[in-house]
Amino acid sequence: MPFEDDLGAAMRRTGETFGPSDRPGLVDGGLIRGRRRLARRRAVAVTGSVLALTVVGVTGGYTTGALGSDGGRSSAAASAGPTAPASDSASAPAEAGGVTLKEMIETFKGLLPEGRTIREDGSGITKDPEGGLHGPYVHLVFDDGRGAAAMGLGVSVVDPTGQGAADSVTCPSQALMPHDACQEETLSDGSRYMLFQGYEYPDRREDTKVWRATLVTPKGVKVDASEWNARAEKGAQVSRPTPPLMATQMKALVTNEVWRTIGAQLGKPREETPPPGRPDGAAVNKVLASLLPGNLEIVDQQGDPGYGFVVADDGRGASFIQVNAQTGMADLAQDVFAGDVTTLPDGTKVMVKKENDPDQKGGAGVVGWTVDTLRPDGFRVVMTAFNAPGQGKDASRAEPVLSIEQMRTVVLDEKWRTAAG
Repeated sequence: MPFEDDLGAAMRRTGETFGPSDRPGLVDGGLIRGRRRLARRRAVAVTGSVLALTVVGVTGGYTTGALGSDGGRSSAAASAGPTAPASDSASAPAEAGGVTLKEMIETFKGLLPEGRTIREDGSGITKDPEGGLHGPYVHLVFDDGRGAAAMGLGVSVVDPTGQGAADSVTCPSQALMPHDACQEETLSDGSRYMLFQGYEYPDRREDTKVWRATLVTPKGVKVDASEWNARAEKGAQVSRPTPPLMATQMKALVTNEVWRTIGAQLGKPREETPPPGRPDGAAVNKVLASLLPGNLEIVDQQGDPGYGFVVADDGRGASFIQVNAQTGMADLAQDVFAGDVTTLPDGTKVMVKKENDPDQKGGAGVVGWTVDTLRPDGFRVVMTAFNAPGQGKDASRAEPVLSIEQMRTVVLDEKWRTAAG
């Protein structure tokens, strides 16, 4: 699947199609960065596509839609289930009691400026067969007289100290997701807030804008709202220059006290357990930065458990460099490390690749160099360097800022063992 399609999959929850497939739930950053990343890392690594493996890490928190529930007590997404049209279900009580779909719709509409809604859908609080509560959400098409726009809001609970919560309110790097603006803020009560203003497709294949406001309270209530400048987030003609709500209105929407009251009905969030065998993002970036040549200026960097990247410049153009470090990857020895592979005296396998358009994003003149290493005990360090300042961007120099030999030196350094913990 193309990267931006995978990237935007979780946002396909509103607009003109509200069928059963539109209710996988509000997938939080913890799921994308945790369980799915491990599965994707293993699955994609078998195909040899290191780049697809690595880009999933840092971007997960910015691509989840606000149009479902992540299941009130769990960091995992709610199971997909049928969503009846609002006309049939708005007056029915939610299965689990508490807030109903009708109440969600009326509350959401009451916080919007003057206008009319063309279509309404969503869910109240529900309970799955295992007894887990799933938070409510609402999505609709709203017209304030300046053009119809898809909008949505979901309420859920997350571990406020977990990686998923942090991902949700951390702005993405321009190197991974080009956007117009993004701001982070810690409110007076300790809640964390982020407003992201970007595009449904980061490569701008369509001009649809998406603005997303996310709030995570100290008690773990997460309020996530998104709006577009089209009737649907994908495939619909742009209907207005920008989404309906301004930045101040988006903040007022998600910080309204009513959502915290609703979130309290979902109970205490499940404590997030970090996936084993992966260093945290700060540790990865610290090691990566320490091993780069001293003549490089780091102009951007970001990390995620087991993944980190920097944008480095030697004065002749910026270069995007990313690294994955993870234990327990011995099963890749036969599937991935085949062909042009060197085996060192200690049994470490080293594989080198040079590719054109390595991220398949079509950046003009882009080449990527990859050095992939696997120790006998299954410890893997993979590094890819581009001659461009980020994913999907045009080349900024003839070759990556690091030579293959420099990359080999970096990935084979024993400091990565410390980063892995």
